[in-house]
Amino acid sequence: MGSSTSGVITELQRNSNSWTKVVDEIVKMERKIFPKHESLARHFDEELKKKNSGMLYIHMDGQVVGYVMYSWPSSLSASITKLAVKESDRRQGHGEALLKGAIEKCRTRKVQRISLHVDPTRNAAMNLYKKFGFQVDDLIQGYYSPDRPAYRMYLDFDSN
Repeated sequence: MGSSTSGVITELQRNSNSWTKVVDEIVKMERKIFPKHESLARHFDEELKKKNSGMLYIHMDGQVVGYVMYSWPSSLSASITKLAVKESDRRQGHGEALLKGAIEKCRTRKVQRISLHVDPTRNAAMNLYKKFGFQVDDLIQGYYSPDRPAYRMYLDFDSN
């Protein structure tokens, strides 16, 4: 899987030598980017050890600059649970490369739908998902916190 930038997309393997280093870098990113109650920092290891979940990350100049987590709880649907790019590395195609990679990974599992949740005020994220064909399904009140809703978005695949 290539990317439009000089970063390399890698799938995090549970038994890899770089597991601890990569997870540590991602946990630091999580803490910087997301409010405490939205951050998976404390539960990252558990999340990634779940059977039907995966993660791709982009490595550049020896650092993780972005990552995407996804899961496929059933044969019908998958979800993108987290997509983040370091602030200093945004607007360079990393988010797009990661999203594309996650969609491909989900497709290989023959799921019919991928869903995700996004903060309606995050325009860059909204535009990225729409570019890939995601559609807004519903506004979920209080998704992130009592005063922060989320759009539930989905992408359906043809059943061929």
